[in-house]
Amino acid sequence: MTAHAMEMHTATGLDNRKVAIWTFIASECLFFASLISTYLVYKGRDTAGPTPSEMLQIPLVTIGTALLLFSSLFVVLALNGAQRGNRKALIGWLGATLVCGIFFVAMQVYEFQHFVHEGLKLQTNLFGSSFYTLTGFHGTHVTIGVIWLASIFWTALRGNLPKEKAMNLEIAALYWHFVDVVWIVIFPVVYLMKD
Repeated sequence: MTAHAMEMHTATGLDNRKVAIWTFIASECLFFASLISTYLVYKGRDTAGPTPSEMLQIPLVTIGTALLLFSSLFVVLALNGAQRGNRKALIGWLGATLVCGIFFVAMQVYEFQHFVHEGLKLQTNLFGSSFYTLTGFHGTHVTIGVIWLASIFWTALRGNLPKEKAMNLEIAALYWHFVDVVWIVIFPVVYLMKD
């Protein structure tokens, strides 16, 4: 049986896994829209500090943002390698994607620890609760993406990701692009907009 015959297509002609991931991403867009809206509603309404301008470390987060955005390019290059059957390109670019994702998660863990040490906790004020909820959920999504891509990386290292199975990486890449696009909205809303 050929790889094409094994694919499950929907009435749209698309692979059912693509339809499923796009449906999931659409629901996640609604979820993040509500979190971002809540953050904006509560922004600047604190009666006690600390405030965002006292806490946020824009240079560090800018580096993390740049690496997260580069990781989208890297995962596209990895997918191109997978689709062409170029195992070296697949592993190299997917490894670069993972390094960027791991740095972003580590940066966020460091930021959270630093904020807690400085006195900003989830229950401190509106900024604390909305900031940790919004960025924490995004960080969780990035972590899930890193784990997903790491499992594909491991599969590729063992030689079990031929070009016929490139769709496995394509589905994960769509999710990865989603978390990047969400961060493109979160970064200016949280870190660049003044109180």
